[in-house]
Amino acid sequence: MRLRRKKTTRALEIAEQNIVEWHPDRNKGKWSEYFGNGRPIHVELGMGKGKFISELSAANPEINYIGIDMYDELIRRAGDKAVNVREERGIDSYGNLCLARWNIERIEEVFAEGEIERIYLNFSDPWPKKRHARRRLTHPDFLRKYKEILNERGEIHFRTDSKLLFEFSLNTFSEMNFRLRQISLDLHREGTPEGHIFTEYELKFVEQGMPIYRCVALVGDLAGTGHGQNGHGESGHGGTGQTEMEPATQ
Repeated sequence: MRLRRKKTTRALEIAEQNIVEWHPDRNKGKWSEYFGNGRPIHVELGMGKGKFISELSAANPEINYIGIDMYDELIRRAGDKAVNVREERGIDSYGNLCLARWNIERIEEVFAEGEIERIYLNFSDPWPKKRHARRRLTHPDFLRKYKEILNERGEIHFRTDSKLLFEFSLNTFSEMNFRLRQISLDLHREGTPEGHIFTEYELKFVEQGMPIYRCVALVGDLAGTGHGQNGHGESGHGGTGQTEMEPATQ
């Protein structure tokens, strides 16, 4: 990915002082101390330019959010976005948001066992070639890491425009014995769900009339009973094609 570096802005200077974490592994096992409270922690893996995590965190101050990406320039752009969203909404606090630079392949170095409650995977790279399947963020190698760091209420909220990745992910979720709910084959077909927060990619795809695939994987034993069961930016219904399923017994 080639990203043109922008000049430092006032928003970025504010973000770097308040919410940007260049070395998130230093907080492993201590994220509650970082945020200064024991509230649930929700994480977006591959946050891109930060629209989703910025709007989500501004709308839900009772949840702590961490957006992760590996590119410096995306951290900078997300920082700009986070500050601008808060200024537009008249919000002075940045206390429930962290933007972190990290390679998701080493996510277990950032979070301790059971430290987070929810993972968002929004429009991850589908890596369509079969030989690259292990790079998909819903490959079992990644799912095992997510299962370790998610707590007893742990969930994975997944959206994609790729039918191939969606089918692959449904299979891998099932193989891991994750319960599946809110499965949608065209999330916006009957209109945008109430309270839905778009990502940058999603807005573009919906404008082009492309279907958005979505599901929630329940990982922890108490998943489905925790905070924000309508998703804090995820709809409480699954749209066209919605269903709920349990993994096949082994």
